Amino acid sequence: MSQLLSKLSRYWNRIQESLFPWIEEELGPLTQKQKQFINILEMVRIERFLPDRFGCEGRPQESRSAIARAFIGKMVYNMDTNTTLIERLATDGSFRRICGWETRRQIPSESTFSRAFAEFAASSLPQVVHAFLIENTLGEEIISHNSRDSTAIEAREKPLLKPAKTEQEQITKKAEQRKRGRPKKGGIRPVSESELTCIEKQLTMPLGKILSTLPTACNIGAKKNSKGNVSYWIGYKLHVDTVDGGIPVSAILTSASMHDSQAAIPLAMISASRVTTLYDLMDAAYDDPNIIEHSKSLGHVPLIDKNPRRNKELKVELEAEAKARNTLNWKPAEAVRYNERSTAERANARLKDEFGGRKVRVRGNIKVACHLMFGVLALAADQLLKIVI
Repeated sequence: MSQLLSKLSRYWNRIQESLFPWIEEELGPLTQKQKQFINILEMVRIERFLPDRFGCEGRPQESRSAIARAFIGKMVYNMDTNTTLIERLATDGSFRRICGWETRRQIPSESTFSRAFAEFAASSLPQVVHAFLIENTLGEEIISHNSRDSTAIEAREKPLLKPAKTEQEQITKKAEQRKRGRPKKGGIRPVSESELTCIEKQLTMPLGKILSTLPTACNIGAKKNSKGNVSYWIGYKLHVDTVDGGIPVSAILTSASMHDSQAAIPLAMISASRVTTLYDLMDAAYDDPNIIEHSKSLGHVPLIDKNPRRNKELKVELEAEAKARNTLNWKPAEAVRYNERSTAERANARLKDEFGGRKVRVRGNIKVACHLMFGVLALAADQLLKIVI
């Protein structure tokens, strides 16, 4: 952690001593929000990941670097639409010049912003920049806790209805069903692939194939809170791994109806390729033997809340144990560490309340993922800077 603090401190001192005075000399005094925006832009340096169009044939494109910075500004200022963003660029000279345009005439049209956003979504630009940022800052650090959780993403599009199965599909499914009765004496019935659960299949699949099998269409999701109340929404579900400091290190967007446990293994694989963590903290939705074993195979210690499901005896046992602990006013070390999982909830709340996660105005899983990842990128940079500020 000392290397990270040294790196971030040098970066912060450079901004404070040279960049801010120079910008204030050009634009005048900066507000706290403008300083936050400049810090995030300098932290991610998104222009490094865009191709240089100079010297290409055909009509020259509008500056993609300035547009990319403007989309980060859209997340930092928590704006709803591109129309709001363009109006802010036209009326706020400081914001416009920080993005990269000197005059109002240089601001591209709304259609140009839409085309550029489609390009960024197709090339997964914010995902690439976020991965580089995490690996470059946290890749050599040893981090204590990785908290895994999901959050509902409401979208303005029609949910995809599940198609009814044809008669031939029903016949095929019945033919693939497990044979009834026990096997012959001394015999072992082989387990067919159709009998494996989604999580069991993921254990033997590479990351790319796992991600391709996850559902990504907009549909209806349901989630039960700690009080037992069920809420429904139309849209998607964002699964996020958040490490100490509230820094999101990996994220996956899926259909709203997909169970959280199906994203645990691919998230763990992505996070393990970027950072080194010691403890995996997850709620009862991830209480699965395969997830526990996969976490251990990565060299981590899984701390997962027990899920009694329909086991009444286990439920009574867990309640009695919790009551005994409260009576003795004692918590085991695992329970104290598990409290760190609130980091994920706070990060998800900041993403939705401060960085555009609650205001999704694009359609299609690719564009929705791009919009959210711009917010995740800004959130990660902001949380990294809070380590030294």
